[in-house]
Amino acid sequence: MWKLILHYVSDQAQVEAAMTFPVWIDLGFIKLHPHAVFEAMAYFIGFRVYLHTRSKNKLPIQQGIWVIVGAILGAAIGSKVLYWLEDPQQLMKNWNSYTYLMEGKTIVGGLLGGLIGVEWMKKRVGITRSTGDDMALPIILGMAIGRIGCFLTGLDDHTYGTPTSMIMGIDFGDGIPRHPTQLYEILFLLLLGGLLLRWKRRIREGGIQVRTTSLTIPDGTVFQLFMTGYLSFRFAVDFIKPTPHPYLGLNNIQLACLAGLVYYLVLLNKWLGKSHRSPKEEYNSVNQK
Repeated sequence: MWKLILHYVSDQAQVEAAMTFPVWIDLGFIKLHPHAVFEAMAYFIGFRVYLHTRSKNKLPIQQGIWVIVGAILGAAIGSKVLYWLEDPQQLMKNWNSYTYLMEGKTIVGGLLGGLIGVEWMKKRVGITRSTGDDMALPIILGMAIGRIGCFLTGLDDHTYGTPTSMIMGIDFGDGIPRHPTQLYEILFLLLLGGLLLRWKRRIREGGIQVRTTSLTIPDGTVFQLFMTGYLSFRFAVDFIKPTPHPYLGLNNIQLACLAGLVYYLVLLNKWLGKSHRSPKEEYNSVNQK
């Protein structure tokens, strides 16, 4: 057993020694920055998966495209606004610096901003049904691919964790082993995506059985579960992020996660409340209206 552990530690040390961050993508005639490559792949693959897996009988392609436009616009704005709130003092000092205002963005801000953008666009084009379920798995896949680029970029991406002496610590180039929070997120997204994929398949097979009751799953539940899971993960993992925590020990990401969790937990609670009502309660509720 000890030989296996020592072998693993030795292999990890050799990998770190051979890896210089950022890890450029060498095509022979040109070297590409890993962040740009994997970010472009994330958008392209995520969009293609959405087009392939979306419920075509629920939303026409034209309306689906408008929903995506709303998501992109909202995500672009939300990712920037939440980034600006990371360090209020720096924001006050650099509020008139174009470079500072344009240099960063956040995934959590993008998700919450994208949610607002989608809901706004749905009202503009007259969509009344939930559209999030078709987006959940493509978003998870895109985020996981994008985080590979964040990891390969190293210190310049500012998505690493705090210093650690634990075995998973990785030296990103400054001689200090740090939590590879990008890899933690990739693993979490793969686990969450697998669970949600299984959930969707069970829904298609005729609902979820809880004891002797068959639950009716409303549209939007898969996306709500995705957001609840991811926001919970980000709230926890940001405690080991070396970012300012000026808001009573929390950072800007964690505040946004709490706001998002309150919103989605209220939605899920409404669904669970309706799902566990007995037929008699449902009958009385209908006749009281």
